[in-house]
Order: sequence, then C-alpha cells, then structure tokens
Amino acid sequence: NNKNNTIIIGSDHAGFHLKNIIKKYLTDLGINVEDAGAHTEESVDYSDFGISVASMVASGKFERGILICGTGLGMSMAANRFSNVRAALCNGIFSAEMSRRHNNSNILVMGSRVTGEGVALEIVKHWLETPFDGGRHQMRIEKFNNMGKCI
Repeated sequence: NNKNNTIIIGSDHAGFHLKNIIKKYLTDLGINVEDAGAHTEESVDYSDFGISVASMVASGKFERGILICGTGLGMSMAANRFSNVRAALCNGIFSAEMSRRHNNSNILVMGSRVTGEGVALEIVKHWLETPFDGGRHQMRIEKFNNMGKCI
C-alpha cells in the first residue's frame, strides 16, 4: 500500500457507525483505508484507538488518519500527545479547511454525537482537498513540533 494514498481510521463504539460511512466514502474516492477498529458497537476505550492511529501517523507509516468518538474530545486529547501529530477536532467545514491551511493537520477528529453524517462527509471532503499554505505557518508548527516533552 502506498502510504500517500492510504488513510488509517479508527473509532470507539460511539463512532463505529460514522466510521463505516466515512470508510465507504473514502473507498468510493479510490482511497485505501486501513481500519484500526473498533470493529463492533460493543463498548471499548476510545484511548486505545486514538493511541493506535496516532502512533501510526507519528511514526510516518501513514501520512493521515481519521478518528471518531462521541464528541471527538477524547480522541483529540489522546492523539495530540504524540510527536508530529497535529490532530484537529473539526465540527464544521471552515475548521477543517483552516486545520489544513494553517496547521497542516494530519489527523481529522470528529464527534459522531456532535456532527451529522452529511456534514461529516463534507468535513472529510474539504479536509482531504485543502492544501497546507506553508510559509509563516510552517515556522509556527515547527515551534511545537520540535518541543519534545515539556514536563
């Protein structure tokens, strides 16, 4: 699999249904999808899947990932603990576009109990299509990318 054309996706039980809808959407676009789970709606810990996806993006095995839980909050907190991960919790198209343009986000996080299916697919579309602006934004990202552990 070409890592540039593969997105790793993960969810907890709350995000399972939306994850499957997004998987189909991505596959229909010709994008390869690696599903890190959950694979059922049985209750699981969101952190296990956030850690799994974020570690794969942090290591460079995948350039981009998508995480879904009930609100997106837990997944974004877990994912952003990894170096080189810029996980963006997006509930709308504008935040998805800006997360790419200014922050070069490499993990899109959404809340299935916050964002409806139609809006979620539009968020994914805009997040995939929006390029990073670079320039002054790259310098800003480097300030926290190079921090390592703060405490």
